[in-house]
Amino acid sequence: MKGLELLLLPLLLILKDASAQWNVWMPRDISAMTNSCVVIPCSFTYPSGIRPYRGVHGVWYFGHPYPQLFPPVVYKSRTDIVHESYKGRTKLLGDLTQKNCTLLINNVGVEHSGRYYFRADLGGANIYTYPDFTNLEVLDQPKIDVPEEIVSDQSLDLTCYVPDNCPDMSPQIHWMYTDYLPDPVFTPDNVEDSNTAVLSSTLTFTPKPMHNGQLLGCRVHYENTTFFYERLISLDIKFGPRTVWVNVSQEVMEGSSVVLHCDVDSNPAPTITWYFGEKELMSEVASNSSLPLDNLTPVEEGVYTCVGDNGYGSMNTSMYLAVNYPPREPWINESLTLLEGSSVSLQCISKGNPMPTLTWLKNGELVGTITAEEESVLELHEITPQEHGVYRCLAENEHGRASNSLNITVEFAPVLLDDSKCTIVREGVQCVCIASGNPEPVIEFYLPDLNITINDSNSLFNYRTYSDGYTSTGIIKLQDKGERGNNGDTAVHVHCSISNMYGSETIRLELQQEKKFMMAVIVGTIGGVAVIAFIIAAVRYVGQNNKKENGNPGQDVGSKVENPSMFYSAVKKDKQSLRKKVGDDSDYQSVGPMAGMERQELNYAALEFLHGRHREGGFRRADDDGSDYTEIKAK
Repeated sequence: MKGLELLLLPLLLILKDASAQWNVWMPRDISAMTNSCVVIPCSFTYPSGIRPYRGVHGVWYFGHPYPQLFPPVVYKSRTDIVHESYKGRTKLLGDLTQKNCTLLINNVGVEHSGRYYFRADLGGANIYTYPDFTNLEVLDQPKIDVPEEIVSDQSLDLTCYVPDNCPDMSPQIHWMYTDYLPDPVFTPDNVEDSNTAVLSSTLTFTPKPMHNGQLLGCRVHYENTTFFYERLISLDIKFGPRTVWVNVSQEVMEGSSVVLHCDVDSNPAPTITWYFGEKELMSEVASNSSLPLDNLTPVEEGVYTCVGDNGYGSMNTSMYLAVNYPPREPWINESLTLLEGSSVSLQCISKGNPMPTLTWLKNGELVGTITAEEESVLELHEITPQEHGVYRCLAENEHGRASNSLNITVEFAPVLLDDSKCTIVREGVQCVCIASGNPEPVIEFYLPDLNITINDSNSLFNYRTYSDGYTSTGIIKLQDKGERGNNGDTAVHVHCSISNMYGSETIRLELQQEKKFMMAVIVGTIGGVAVIAFIIAAVRYVGQNNKKENGNPGQDVGSKVENPSMFYSAVKKDKQSLRKKVGDDSDYQSVGPMAGMERQELNYAALEFLHGRHREGGFRRADDDGSDYTEIKAK
């Protein structure tokens, strides 16, 4: 108490020198631990012209300064009547005559926290309640001064405070749960301010992110008592992201769905932002975030990055999302028409994941090399007609295949094929001209002996053409076999002309199978003579018999027959063979002197023998094999 009086003495001297007024001095705030005591220092003045009547008295109120509101009486010097909650707890330590109104409150509890007012009673009307007050805070645990922001790797001071305003009780401070702190330092201190004393202990260390959430405690013990007071705090260490976790890189199929996850270890919780390449997809404040991706397409393949930023630092982690899909339909050249001897590069481009293999096929057969790339080039040099066909590019990977095709058409000058010739057939001569070319060759026949060109526009001759791919065939049939020259060659001359936009060619068609048909003519003629001789003999024999019977043996048989029967040659046509080569009988046309007579009715057959003479009334039946080489004349 002597120390307290010494502290108050300078202030009292100052007040004494000042003009005397109703003034009071007391600490605005003071604190105490529950069950301990507290001393509220107090001094007052009053006007110097007032003379106390029957001494100087005082009253302490709790809560309000106005008696008419009936505030609880804490202490009253005239009587012992106080509020129930303060009975036996309060004591005036100051001397009111010395204008010292210091108050002691023992065994304080939380319910005693509040404002305390002093009222001076000098007797009579000289009673005054000072408006100033002391606010008492009764604590059930010590205070720890924690900075508003604790940042990782920056030195931190934590101070534990305990009131030291009870003269009979001396507190001691101890820190708890400091065993795992890096190099902690403890600094005790005792601070007095406005005659209130506070004991403190400061803990200094450098926190790490690992200390975030760690408990620390301050424990207060009063000597010679069983009173213990503790306060625990949880360290809120601010630190930037130290780890950012995302899914590992993965492969998914086109059209599927996936959810990407991101967890960030930081304090406070960061703003998590998802990026696809440089494009921002989403952002949210959270310690973890999920990014759903539905119905994936190949354009969504790429690098996905999660960025965590909380103002104390930033960190990011990326992953690669691969979208697998079967090859797309290849892009290839358009169908091409090329000239023989030229060159071309065929391109094939297809995308797929994994990268597809590209294979070139021509008409289903492998050409070129198989390439494991997105592009393949097939080089064709000095193209020949054999390069004509369908070229297909096939793209394959483990998820499927796709293909695309083009046509290559090779154009070339016409070429006469070896099967072009003239042959003798039963009805005359058949000439066939076969040519290959692109565009399709135009075929014309020319008869130099008659100076006649036979083509589509000439209807005097049986002319027919047809095409099979790049091969054109022209056929004509001439009924006249022609006359023989001195060297035995036929007099039938047929030229074939073939042409298209790239060239033309004319060639004389050779007559083939000549000997075979000459033998057929000789054999047929000899056979005909023999048959007619046999018929004449038979007629004579019958005539002689009739002469004997009728008594006119000398009459010639031929003169008695007025209307001899006409035997017509029955010519068997090998229709099957004709259909193969040229068609039906109606396709034939007469040649030379017989032209224009094909539609006339045949009324008779005149037989003309080789090296024989013509006889009237002679008859011959056509051979069964159809080999009839007689000249057919119209009536």
